[in-house]
Amino acid sequence: MEPIGSKEIITQKRIIRLFQKELKYSYVGDWSDRTNSNVEEDYLRKYLEGTRKYTPAEINGAIAQLKRAADNIAAGLYHANKEVYGLLRYGVNVTSSERYNPGKSISSGTKKYAHLIDWHNPLANDFYIAEEVTVKGNNTKRPDLVIYVNGIALAVIELKRSTVSVHHGIRQNLDNQSKEFIPKFFTTVQLLFAGNETEGLHYGVIKTKEKFWLRWKEPNPDVVNELDRSVLQFFDKTRLLEFIHDFLIFDAGVKKAARPNQFFAIQAAKPRVRAKDSGIIWHSQGSGKSLTMIWLAKWIREHETDARVVVITDRDELDKQIEAGFKGVDEAIERSESGDALIQMLNNANPWLICTLIHKFGNKNDSDLPEVGNKKAQKSLEQYLLEVQSKLPKDFKPKGNIFVFVDECHRTQGGMLHEAMKSIMGEKVMLIGFTGTPLLKTDKKNSLETFGTYIHTYKFDEAVQDKVILDLRYEARDVPQYLGNKSKIDEWFESRTSGLSNVAKALLKDRWAKMEKLFSSKERMQRIVADICQDMDTKRPLQCGYGNAMLVSDSIYQACRYWELFQDTDLKGHCAVVTSYEANASDIKDEATGAGDTEEKVKYEITKRMMGEKTPEQFEAWAKAEFIKHPASMKLLIVVDKLLTGFDAPAATYLYIDKPMRDHNLFQAICRVNRVDTDDKDFGYIVDYQDLFGNIRTAIEDYTSEAFEGYDKEDVTNLLTNRLTEGRKSLEEALQAVVTLCEVVEPQTREGFFAYFVYQESTAPEDQTAETEANAEKREKLYKLVSTLVRRYIDIANDMTKAGYSSSEAAEIKKLVDFYNNLKDEIKLKSGDALDLKFYDPAMRQLIDNYVRAEDSEEIFKLEDISFLELLAIEGEDAIGKLPGQIKNNQRSVAETLVANMRKMIITERPNNPAYYDKISELLNQLILDQKTGKMDYAEMIRKLIEKVREVRGKTRKSYPTTINSAGKQALYDNLGKNEELAISVHEAIVAYARHGWRDNTVPAKMKQVRKAVRNALPDKTEEELSEIMNIIIAQKEY
Repeated sequence: MEPIGSKEIITQKRIIRLFQKELKYSYVGDWSDRTNSNVEEDYLRKYLEGTRKYTPAEINGAIAQLKRAADNIAAGLYHANKEVYGLLRYGVNVTSSERYNPGKSISSGTKKYAHLIDWHNPLANDFYIAEEVTVKGNNTKRPDLVIYVNGIALAVIELKRSTVSVHHGIRQNLDNQSKEFIPKFFTTVQLLFAGNETEGLHYGVIKTKEKFWLRWKEPNPDVVNELDRSVLQFFDKTRLLEFIHDFLIFDAGVKKAARPNQFFAIQAAKPRVRAKDSGIIWHSQGSGKSLTMIWLAKWIREHETDARVVVITDRDELDKQIEAGFKGVDEAIERSESGDALIQMLNNANPWLICTLIHKFGNKNDSDLPEVGNKKAQKSLEQYLLEVQSKLPKDFKPKGNIFVFVDECHRTQGGMLHEAMKSIMGEKVMLIGFTGTPLLKTDKKNSLETFGTYIHTYKFDEAVQDKVILDLRYEARDVPQYLGNKSKIDEWFESRTSGLSNVAKALLKDRWAKMEKLFSSKERMQRIVADICQDMDTKRPLQCGYGNAMLVSDSIYQACRYWELFQDTDLKGHCAVVTSYEANASDIKDEATGAGDTEEKVKYEITKRMMGEKTPEQFEAWAKAEFIKHPASMKLLIVVDKLLTGFDAPAATYLYIDKPMRDHNLFQAICRVNRVDTDDKDFGYIVDYQDLFGNIRTAIEDYTSEAFEGYDKEDVTNLLTNRLTEGRKSLEEALQAVVTLCEVVEPQTREGFFAYFVYQESTAPEDQTAETEANAEKREKLYKLVSTLVRRYIDIANDMTKAGYSSSEAAEIKKLVDFYNNLKDEIKLKSGDALDLKFYDPAMRQLIDNYVRAEDSEEIFKLEDISFLELLAIEGEDAIGKLPGQIKNNQRSVAETLVANMRKMIITERPNNPAYYDKISELLNQLILDQKTGKMDYAEMIRKLIEKVREVRGKTRKSYPTTINSAGKQALYDNLGKNEELAISVHEAIVAYARHGWRDNTVPAKMKQVRKAVRNALPDKTEEELSEIMNIIIAQKEY
């Protein structure tokens, strides 16, 4: 490995040696002073004559067709590259090569292809590497390294020194493809690479946007240097040709390469396919599951005899999406619209590729089944399968070697439908389940029995780390409902139910209780609408227009009411409802009651008003297209179930949830906002109005105990992180990065910064331009770091207090952000960089600058948490009078203030006495639950909270034996099963062996002495239990 900061030419020479010695490529030299092409005809002729033994006429014809395709860039680089790829992959038709050898007869009906690359025998090809390859175009460029196979340029590598970002190499590749430089050279190039010593090897294909370039990841502990390791892995001769042959695709105008997770999933599937060993591919939502299906289907088609692939989904929108995906890459897929059509397709040899819905295999809910009330009997499995088979044509026999892909297999696995599928296609059918969510613990057994074991997994945190999808930020917002005056409700019931029996009254009240719990009041919905509108005006992605949002509603009726409320806001004309509801006049027949509009009538009238003259299908298509293509126009989609799976809208940034959800449905819903989009989209944001992740909102550490309790914990690790906790961390990291960059400048004045980042004033005028250019890298780093700092600050600027900053700390950070932002602007003007915006959008920069300089929002009230609790401990209820007027005059606000302070106290104090504060946390949650469910009012809740505060603060605590008379002893007593004797024994051991500075890790012997003494006092404790007790002891001030 070269020394830190070595020039890139040193790295380049070492990489060439790797290609020569390890990979056995032929080095053809430095080509800076020769005329170069992407088709080196001499090398290609040598291969076609010497290895393939083609005739001169065939060789002339093949080269002529290849060069004609490679030179034909009139329709654009994409189309030229696609045409060349077809010639490379499938061969060149040289049947008519008599044009190059007149008089030679060709037998009619025969075709002959000249194969430019031997894909089946990779080592039979000639591999070359050239450096400094000068290419003339509108402007001459010189790629660092070019890989030629049989004289055809297939790969370009740009290398950078270890201190220069690999993104500079990516941008060089992108620049070189532009019409101003050498686009024609890239018509044959299938893969592009950029690398350095610190960031490894990144790859893409023609026109791949910078943010979509991929970092190659493949562990190998034997090669420490990541760049070397990745080069040795990717450019292995067999691997390189296999990747080009099997893992590139031209998708509706965009060329794409497989991500590492897709590549390795298909590699893992290949032996399973050959053995017909069914299994599951679990790749996290947004990581390219549909393309994985396409690549695997193509591989099966080319490598398995009589192969046929049937793709099955359980939802119509997924079925249509998969059909569109395959057709986008020029694969002829037939979509069966009925069960009979599916049977007919399977009974014929063609088509080889079919997509269908799983219910096409039969209908288990036949109308002739016995029915009582609203409940219908279910057929036995045997009866069901007999009926399915009895409906098959007499001559039915599924043709071909069938492989079945089951999309979202966690929903369709098991049950009669799969049995029917096997009975139709035969027991030898191979099932491959695809899912974007973890399998529930309760489903795993059935899934393994139906599909087999996992073929490959790619979890959420891996995809986030690889920047394939974005991380999610979670925020809970409580908009609770409560009764303002219970006596008025009782009065209403008495007047309306006077003629009913007691049983009827009880049923009506039970119905009321359920409705009160399940249905949102108009006032609550108005608050949520106002909340979302506030975000539209203040949250950067929504305000700027590059991001939009989805609101998940609890019912179609509620979704329609939300839409109606938004019509009185700035979102009028910028939101839509997309559900499965179709407004038919028959829906409101007999709905008139004389007592107001029913739910059906409300849904009908609002839906008709919203859709206008459009049919439901037209309206949905329009709304989705607007949401995807014009996020600044279609700012909000209101949904219930539809679009929560199989709907990819990269601009979707915020997901508001006002619906009880869990497990698969919740997992898939929140992943609607994790798609990579513009460079300004850093995260997806989840705003939860249903408290789906429990009551502890300040630190979501173990969400498997709440919304995701049905999953195995390791399957959902790192799915959500608290927005403010992570926001503060990101801000401080960004600020430290800028400070570290600038702290080397001496003196810390404008002149000092200009001298460091631009040029020294003492520099002669004729040398200033050269010095400015020499400092360009430092300035670029400053611009990027400061822009990141500004974004991170804006993300939590309105929530600095909630993020844990005092007002003075927040003001100091604001001052620093302004300073570095102004410094950046001045350096840009001084250096002449002000118009070179490069990676950043000018409108966004102006918005951020304006936003940072905006006036601070009004602070409603300011109160230090612990000081208020101390006040309560001393004065009891009288302390409430010290609160601001808008708080103390509202019992709900008082209760919420108490709860917030107690939560802060629990988090702060828990290390001192985990058992005690866990109990306090449970009691607090129970009080909140009792209030929400109507078991107590706010006044009683406040009284009990104050009692608990006074107990915690030691004013009323009387629950300990007389010998347990200090905080340390009480902590030991609480965490040792309330064993007085044991607590005193441990206390005495600590006092006897704790020497001055025993907590100091630089003197471990003192700590070991104390631990040994505690171990002797607690011989029955495990090492883990002993460590927990030691942590409690360390937290006690008295020891």
